[in-house]
Amino acid sequence: MTGSPRKSLVKLRGHDRWLLLIAAYKFFHALLFVAIGLGAHRLLHKDIADEIELLARHLRFNPESRLVGFILVKASLVKEPLLRRIGLFAFCYAGLTLVEGIGLYLEKAWGEFLTLTITASFLPWEVLEIVRRLTWVRVSLLTINFLVFIYLLKLIAERGRERAHRLRHPS
Repeated sequence: MTGSPRKSLVKLRGHDRWLLLIAAYKFFHALLFVAIGLGAHRLLHKDIADEIELLARHLRFNPESRLVGFILVKASLVKEPLLRRIGLFAFCYAGLTLVEGIGLYLEKAWGEFLTLTITASFLPWEVLEIVRRLTWVRVSLLTINFLVFIYLLKLIAERGRERAHRLRHPS
């Protein structure tokens, strides 16, 4: 690898290691949302309350507990049209995050811009969720997404400066 020592530290077998890490994060997101979509699809045409009771028994929860009761009450609100929408949304979002991950893995500018745009669009919502209820999971997700946003913004800005420099000083 040639170039400055800083740049060689960032590269891993010809790839930007941070872009690879962000791509892996996006691939994980895609898998998670595929699982959610499959779960919603699996629950179609089934009694959700029965499925929750079976799961509670399998996990050795007391079926009479307040937690199981709370989940059963909330599950009674979930009807088939909502399950279809959840499944559709989950599969669409999985596809989008898969495209982001592929674009980042291949180090394509469109992948970086797409990820930057989508990440930026979720940041205000994530801040609102933390204001609504502070949890370590929400803070962690906001921190990760903010760091992804800052890194991609810096990367895109550096590439823009390099391109402008090459235009001003052609070889």
